[in-house]
Amino acid sequence: MTLTPQPDQPIEYLSPALTATADLADAENVEVVTEKLQGRQRRICAKIHIPQSLEQVWRVLTDYEHLSDFIPNLSKSVRLAAPEGKIRLEQIGTQCFLNIQFCARVVLDMEENYPNELGFSMVEGDFKSFRGCWRLVPADEAEGANHTYLCYELTVQPPLAMPVALIEKHIRHNLIQNLTAIRQQAIALA
Repeated sequence: MTLTPQPDQPIEYLSPALTATADLADAENVEVVTEKLQGRQRRICAKIHIPQSLEQVWRVLTDYEHLSDFIPNLSKSVRLAAPEGKIRLEQIGTQCFLNIQFCARVVLDMEENYPNELGFSMVEGDFKSFRGCWRLVPADEAEGANHTYLCYELTVQPPLAMPVALIEKHIRHNLIQNLTAIRQQAIALA
């Protein structure tokens, strides 16, 4: 299966032709696509197949206080006080690069649209822009009942002090680890 970004259009993760020809062994791999947007902005999209129901994957994604227990490089994930009806998280990602520990902090407002989409947008943090969503898409019946594709889409703009190519590379690498960890957690909790 291939992700194909188109400028100024949402990415179509699962066209019927792609879904019909999907192989479970291939679908277990994380696919990542990067799109250069205007200036220093990047859109990074990733997808993984999870042999669990939408509801099970949703429970893992929305267990906000425990995300840092199993997601690599996420050292903190806590709910903060938020305006009524909102969900606000503080998350800190940590990674060692050339023996220097790099940390990035974001405070995100989450928008839950159960069980298919979990949107997020930065209200403060170390980036100029950081917004996106998690999409949960039921797999084709041929792939098995209660199977889900978890798709992640991020539009990010680092500040001038951060080299955009380096940030893009690390986000891509972390997404592979993070989606694999989410998959493993969803399976383990079943």
